[in-house]
Amino acid sequence: MRTRRRGFLGRIGFWLGMIILLSPVVFVFFWMLSLAFKPDVENTAYPPIFIPHHPTLDNFRYVFANSPFALYARNSFVVAFGATALSLLVGVPAGYGIAKARAYGLAAFVLISRMTPGLSYLIPWFMLFRFVGLNNTLWALIITHLTIGLPITIWVMMGFFEDLHPELEEAALVDGAGIWAAFRDVALPLSRPGIVVAAILAFIFSWNDFIFAVVLAGRETRTLPVAVFNVLTFEQLAWGALAAAALIVTLPVLILTAFVQRQIIVGMTAGGIKG
Repeated sequence: MRTRRRGFLGRIGFWLGMIILLSPVVFVFFWMLSLAFKPDVENTAYPPIFIPHHPTLDNFRYVFANSPFALYARNSFVVAFGATALSLLVGVPAGYGIAKARAYGLAAFVLISRMTPGLSYLIPWFMLFRFVGLNNTLWALIITHLTIGLPITIWVMMGFFEDLHPELEEAALVDGAGIWAAFRDVALPLSRPGIVVAAILAFIFSWNDFIFAVVLAGRETRTLPVAVFNVLTFEQLAWGALAAAALIVTLPVLILTAFVQRQIIVGMTAGGIKG
């Protein structure tokens, strides 16, 4: 009886803790929804109005009418998919090599490169791209986003490859396969959950990046986070339009997370199992 009571109280405590931790995030998200669907009169009312009295889509119309959001969305998809693909192409073999060589010093260097603020890369990247003629191009953004996605991919894949039983690869080597064949035919298929997790994380971080795009992108190569920034004007702060733009930027990531949350959980759980 006491065990059941403790288990019941433990579950209540867990859910209460989750509610307390998530309530600020949920409140901010629903407040953004409220701002996006309210007219300016209600957005500036005091006391604040949380539930719109007269819901409207004027804020979304304003956003699409005053900025080329379709172009910015296309740029964001191209940059995010391109950076993710290159991160996987380079990061998966790199993670395998670091894991099998137990090059923990190189692993620490990869982690440090991820922790380094993006601002420290801006001037070197800008000078390099100006020298090679890539300024104001999508390729410039794709390359710079590798500093975000590549360390994440390497770090995630290292954990998966370290958990693989070495007997599987040793059996392939005994049968005459080379190290590349063992990686391609044995390690790569077994690490598919990790590849999915790394791809999702790299895509999300690339999609949300602002600092590289605002400095290195041109008028025709801006991405959606920069488009949200462009909604701000010196004349007034249009809360409704700003919230509508932020919602448009956030929506693809929310949809992606909702569809692949099971793969994320399975992948992270698989990467955490030892032995």
